[in-house]
Amino acid sequence: MPRSVNTVAARKRRKQLMKETRGYFGARKNVWTVAKNAYEKGLTYAYRDRKKKKTNFRALWIQRINAAARAEGLSYSQLMGMIHKAEIDINRKVLADIAMNNPEAFKAVVDKARAVN
Repeated sequence: MPRSVNTVAARKRRKQLMKETRGYFGARKNVWTVAKNAYEKGLTYAYRDRKKKKTNFRALWIQRINAAARAEGLSYSQLMGMIHKAEIDINRKVLADIAMNNPEAFKAVVDKARAVN
C-alpha cells in the first residue's frame, strides 16, 4: 500500500507560513526550516511582549503622575497614599491622562486628597 500523504494541506500550510515570513531578512524569508524557526520565535516574542506592554504602560502612567505630583509639591507615593486615604477611586491610567491633558482637574484631585488628609 502506498504511503498516504496529504500534499494539498501540507503545501497550503507551508505556503501560508512563507507568506507570513515575507519581509524577513535573508534566509528567514525563503528557506523553509529557517523561516519556520523565525516565525515561531516571532510568535514567542509577540506573546511575551503583549504581557510586557502592560508593565510598560503602567510605568509610563506612574512617571506622568509623578511629574504632575512634583509640580504640586508632592512625590508620587505621597500623592497615591493621600488618594487612597481619601477613598478617591481613580486608576493610574485615568489619573495620568488627567495630569497630561487637564492640569486644572488634576489640581482639583490633589486638593481634594489634601483636604481629607
